[in-house]
Order: sequence, then C-alpha cells, then structure tokens
Amino acid sequence: MTSDSLAQIAQAELHALVLSALLGHGASDAQARAVADTVTAAERDGSHSHGIFRVPGYVASLRSGKVDGQAVPVLSRPAPASVVVDAAGGFAPLALATGIPALCETARATGVAVLSIGNCYHFAALWHEVEAIAAEGLIGFACTVATPMVAPAGGARPFFGTNPLAYAVPRPGRLPLVVDQASAAMARGDIMLAAEAGRAVPEGVGLGPDGAPSTDPARILEGAQLPFGGYKGAAIALLIEILAGGAIGGPFSDEAGAADNADGGPPVGGEFLMALDPAQLGGGSDWQQRIDGFLDRLSAIPGTRLPGARRHERRKALAAGSPLSVNGARLTALRQLADTRK
Repeated sequence: MTSDSLAQIAQAELHALVLSALLGHGASDAQARAVADTVTAAERDGSHSHGIFRVPGYVASLRSGKVDGQAVPVLSRPAPASVVVDAAGGFAPLALATGIPALCETARATGVAVLSIGNCYHFAALWHEVEAIAAEGLIGFACTVATPMVAPAGGARPFFGTNPLAYAVPRPGRLPLVVDQASAAMARGDIMLAAEAGRAVPEGVGLGPDGAPSTDPARILEGAQLPFGGYKGAAIALLIEILAGGAIGGPFSDEAGAADNADGGPPVGGEFLMALDPAQLGGGSDWQQRIDGFLDRLSAIPGTRLPGARRHERRKALAAGSPLSVNGARLTALRQLADTRK
C-alpha cells in the first residue's frame, strides 16, 4: 500500500481503534475517549492533519511519560466571569470538555466569560471547542500557543508557535460559522503532510535552515515557518502568546519548546477561550438572525465561500454511519498501535 492510498473505515471502528491505542498505552477511559472524539471528528471533516496523523504523537507522549494519561482535570471559578481548568498534565480534550459547560453557563449569566486551560497538552484543531460554544447559542473564541516554529516578521529564527485562532458564531437552524486558522502562512500539520508526500508548498510559507525562502517542506521544517501577511500575522501570533501564555500563567512558545522532550507529541501549554452572549451586550434578542442575514448577503457575492463551509459540506454529505476514506498507511499504523501495549 502506497503512502497516499486510501482505505475505507466506519466512523465507529475508527473511534474504537484510536480509543484502543490510547487505552493500551496508559490513558484513562475519559482521557482516551475525549481524544478519540476529536481525532474521529477531524477525519470526518477532512482535517487530516489533525486526524489519525496525530495518534502516534499522542501515544509517544504517553510512552515517554510526558503526558499523564490518568490525569483528572480540576475546575475552579476564581472570579464571577472566569473559569479555570487545571488539566493536571493531561491532554486538552478532556480539560475542554470539563470547562466548556461552565464557560457557557457563566457567559449566559454575565454576558462575557473566559476560560483558561492550564498544564495541558494540546494537539488538535481549535474548531472542535468553538463549535461546542456555538452549539450553546454563544459566540466562541479560542487560541493556543505551541513551540517555536514561526519566525517573527523580518526574522529568520523560529520564535512563535503556529498560534491558531478560532471563532464560531451560531446560525439559527444551520451549522455555525466557524473560522480556525494558524497565524502562520500554513498550518504545521499541512507542511508535514506535504513533506511526507514529497510535494512542494507555495512561496511565502517558510525559510530553509539557511534563512533563505524555500518551497521544500522538509527544509522549512528544519528552518522556520513564516507568519501570514508578514508583520500582520506576526502581530496576531504575538497577541496569542500574551493571551494563551502570559495572561493565563502558562508557558510562552519558546519556554514550552525549551521544556519539551521532543518525543513527537504535543508540548505543554495553555489555551484561552472566551464566550459571548450578544443578547446581553446590546445585540438584542434578534442578534443571531441579523448576523445570519449579513452572512447570507456576504455568501451571495459570486466567488465567495464562508470560512469552514467546505468542512460543513463534507459533514452534511456523509450519511449517518457512512464510512470514511482515510490514509491507508496511517490506518495500518493505527491498527498496530491499537494491537500493542506499553
């Protein structure tokens, strides 16, 4: 089977394989199920760089002992509009599942609420958590840092993480508007997939280890990624360092990189989330309908596509229980992980 051959697998079977791989290498049932949910959802929505591609990294971090697979998140409420979850050294998905209900409850009471996740290991896309906030009828934001991968504007040495920012807006009777993007010109996982497939990436994505611009993904992985839009993307990356690092007491990307054991799994870090209830911020009871009408006018412009629309179209096209097409070589590797024990 070639590296890019596709294989068919039922969503339930894929979830069970991820669950087995994590349980077999030291994760608790709660930790493993939360991660399996996010991995399966990523494959369902075509986000392959955050699907089973990530499972070996999750397992590696359990094997090395960097991540506590038995961790139980602890929730606290230090202020009326603040929710804090200490992930206790576990993976982010369970900490998010612990904190988001409290975040939404608080936002409905106060109009605005923030959630900080600390001492966690984040390895997934951000759309999963902001969609969960939008499902509660609220506008959600999330951002997180990583390890040094992206050079600041004008620089040639990695300093920022890819530092993604995501937000979601509920739409009555429809799937929400969801934006999830790195502050880098290209997500790290997509560069890794390009390197695996031997494909060049567009100009402006990164620099080789010599500091010269390159379209070779392998050289960029050895060198530095570039922020999107030059100094504008770098400014967003900087803001995310401040919010998801300094403001919540977590490590900045350079600190997380220095502490990481390079096992191929996620680095330690934090995540900053916010939920808004516009009905309490002057938006009125019809705020969702007004935004919905605005988005309809936007999407009516020929050639436009709302962010996240392709992912949602794919989701709607998949009938309940229909199989997924996944990378065959990675599925084989996943089956091997599910069959082994630490």
